[in-house]
Amino acid sequence: MSSAATNFTGTGPSDTPFTVPLTDRLTYHFLIAVDIEGFSRLSAAQQKRMQLDLHAVLETAAAAAGLDRDGWLRQVGGDGEMAILPSETDGLRVLVRYPRELAAAIAEVNRKRTPPIRLRVSMHHGPLSGGLFGAVGRAPIVVARLLDSQELRDELRGNPGRDMALIVSSSLYEDLVETEFDGLDPKEFHPVEITAKGAVFPAYIHRETR
Repeated sequence: MSSAATNFTGTGPSDTPFTVPLTDRLTYHFLIAVDIEGFSRLSAAQQKRMQLDLHAVLETAAAAAGLDRDGWLRQVGGDGEMAILPSETDGLRVLVRYPRELAAAIAEVNRKRTPPIRLRVSMHHGPLSGGLFGAVGRAPIVVARLLDSQELRDELRGNPGRDMALIVSSSLYEDLVETEFDGLDPKEFHPVEITAKGAVFPAYIHRETR
């Protein structure tokens, strides 16, 4: 899917529309969604600067993790984005290296800005297909529901000393976290059940052990 898709190629976070090819193919992908805490409470000038800093953070983190954002399909909103990664992407780079580099990039930017960037992050992998208005299938729905969950909002709000809160789907936990590759520790992931739109989405919130 990624080779035929239209990707962002400009320098800004929303230079081209989010599109995927209209085919009947069904392919598996990692999906990452991010959202800024408290974005709506900012002034227009603050929102614009926050968007620019978030874009820089996401670019920096992906490059440091060895991920090429030029190959990502990205659906952007005012306070974040949902990204579909190429099907051949290394899962350990996504789940281990990217969150680590993302936290480091946020911390560096926050040294020089007020208010700080505080980010909610959700991850999932699953099948999807191209549709007229973007990707269709359960996978984009899952990553969006996890990102918007009250449980993840409470996790970030309840930990003011942290810049980021991460939630992963149960399938991502079972397929990647439980391998314990690259230092993954299942004990750092705590189970939650997200209820949204009449459906239940089992997931795991990451909390580092001290």
